[in-house]
Amino acid sequence: MRIAALTPLAALVPALALAAAYPVSKTVEHVDDYHGTKVADPYRWLEDIDSPDTKAWVKAQNAFTDAQLAQMPEVEQVRRRLTKLWNFPRTSVPFKEGPWYFFTRNDGLQNQSPLYVQEGLGGTPRVLIDPNTLSADGTVALTVTSPSPDGKWLGYGLARAGSDWNEFHLRDIATGQDAPDQIKWVKFSGMSWTHDAKGFFYSRLPEPPGGDAKVFSKIENRQIHYHRVGTPQDEDALVFAIPEHPEWSFGGQVSSDGRYLVIGVSQPGKLGNSVYYLDLGDGAAPRLGGPVVKLVDAFTARYGFIGNVGRTFYFSTNAGAPRGRVIAVDLDAGLAAAKTIVPESADTLEGVRISAGKIVATYMHDATNRIALFDLDGRAAGEIPLPGLGSVTAVAGKFNDPELFIGFNSFLAPGTVLRHDLATGRTVTHAETKTAFDASGYEVKQVFFPSKDGTKIPLFLVHKKGLKLDGSAPGWLYGYGGFDISHKPAFAVPPLVWIERGGVYADVCLRGGGEYGEEWHKAGTKERKQNVFDDYIAAADWLCANGYTSHSKLVLDGRSNGGLLLGAVVNQRPDLCAAAVPAVGVMDMLRYHKFTVGAAWASDYGNSDTPEGFAYLRAYSPLHTVKVGARYPAVLVTTGDHDDRVYPAHSYKYTAAVQAGAAPGSGPILIHIESNAGHGGSSGTSPVSKTIADWALRMGFGAHFAGWGSN
Repeated sequence: MRIAALTPLAALVPALALAAAYPVSKTVEHVDDYHGTKVADPYRWLEDIDSPDTKAWVKAQNAFTDAQLAQMPEVEQVRRRLTKLWNFPRTSVPFKEGPWYFFTRNDGLQNQSPLYVQEGLGGTPRVLIDPNTLSADGTVALTVTSPSPDGKWLGYGLARAGSDWNEFHLRDIATGQDAPDQIKWVKFSGMSWTHDAKGFFYSRLPEPPGGDAKVFSKIENRQIHYHRVGTPQDEDALVFAIPEHPEWSFGGQVSSDGRYLVIGVSQPGKLGNSVYYLDLGDGAAPRLGGPVVKLVDAFTARYGFIGNVGRTFYFSTNAGAPRGRVIAVDLDAGLAAAKTIVPESADTLEGVRISAGKIVATYMHDATNRIALFDLDGRAAGEIPLPGLGSVTAVAGKFNDPELFIGFNSFLAPGTVLRHDLATGRTVTHAETKTAFDASGYEVKQVFFPSKDGTKIPLFLVHKKGLKLDGSAPGWLYGYGGFDISHKPAFAVPPLVWIERGGVYADVCLRGGGEYGEEWHKAGTKERKQNVFDDYIAAADWLCANGYTSHSKLVLDGRSNGGLLLGAVVNQRPDLCAAAVPAVGVMDMLRYHKFTVGAAWASDYGNSDTPEGFAYLRAYSPLHTVKVGARYPAVLVTTGDHDDRVYPAHSYKYTAAVQAGAAPGSGPILIHIESNAGHGGSSGTSPVSKTIADWALRMGFGAHFAGWGSN
């Protein structure tokens, strides 16, 4: 396809008249006192997102943005191509309970993926739950799925309009009929059945004021309840709560033998967690009234429960092992007598489970995966072969069953589901995804570049074979850098649209992620957060210095914590790119912990309640570091009006500040607020139609300023 060059001057011509035409964002006289320092907050009124003034502002901004995007033919080009490439059938990794196998399958452009069930591997699949029938626009999503141990019931969760609020229901697997049971006021919780199949544990929150499940309230006073099938929610037994610490978070899971409820507890500002347990006695006839025992109570390291054999609990942990190890804890001897089963290695332990007496450990080596096997005493038992360099997306299997299902993909490979038999060591392909995209003319490479302080940073590059390194290719740089989340080779449709037009797609593994263990993670947290921005800036400069793209053709992309990344970086280096598309970003770092689930992010960010937290947060907070009078690149901020994870006001306030502060001649500073939408891509509940529309706006906008022309 022909790519018409678009000079930086031509790109900015439409912007010259924009500044005076932006919708008015009024200012108010509001000043906060942070430890003796006065900080103005002139757009505080935008935090009242349901006020008439804010609604009018949103309407005006959307109308202005729509008018500008309508002049960019690349938006429609991207939308058409995304729609065509997204239209391929795909299935998830199956999971099993009793005789049933469950999996999701999307025919191509279905807004939500229906859940299928079949009896046995050779059974005929049938639709068990189709969320597409629950709303006309596809905004009701299936979230949690949890079958009862006897194979009678499927517990499932539904989320509406992108919200993190869930409602739980029960469906008879054999008949497809729902029970009357309804569980409300649930956020960030699973369903864990007792082994008598009579009920399940779940975490809930108090009913919000007025009973509005879409309220943007802080997440406090969590409780674990037990729901007995066939009874109303108000009769659910309270099992665990910590009323003296309303901000703490926790959830429970029933152990593999049904005897214990294992409770993981976390608190804001701590990178580690604690582990408590409740002895249920007999798994076939559990008792709920026993004492809760504190097994780990330090919040200094992470402990992930894997499974148990009798009174021996197995955990993955980074205690004394930044890249992870597996330990065994005898409940009678306690944590102090824990034994190392699988020691720390040079690779990062990303995930671990126990199946059929084997420890199945997924490792990362330079951000790509391998799977190693160990006996329960730690003896090495080989590896499970994978199709190549890429990412393990899931490992599913039951505790006592040798059958494993493994999801695998990479940038140019859309996905394979492997079936591995631990008893025989045999691996076969269970399902393989195929698309209309011909990947044979493209390549993936991994490079390492130095950050500002000399740290070597991994960078994945995807582009056409034979790319000329003369700086003429449009570049797309994606980054995240936080919360121990690793960036690995992963298949997605939008990068395909970019690279087939001659562009370079780059995904950088920033500090703050989990690619190299806890030390790598901590190096991008709290007062060290600037390392993340330095890594990202160095990646952009490296791409341009090495001819993969140029600053006038580079687009910066990031979501959520990655939206924060873009806000900070664009403020620090407005010259870095042609365009930036920060999505659902955390932009007000002095007040982020005041909204919804924000307080939980203090483990990575710290917060402004302390003098030291205020100092380093103010130094990079996107809202507070807007460069007044600087020539900004083109910026398209996006958010959802129902995003109850990252409060929409973050994006509102930042946009207003940049629109007011950017110099004449800056690229347009636009915001698109999607209605009836939540956190989008990272929440997993966005309909395909909205996802395509979102990418069309963001990538089409970036393409317009990075150098695509009309076909």
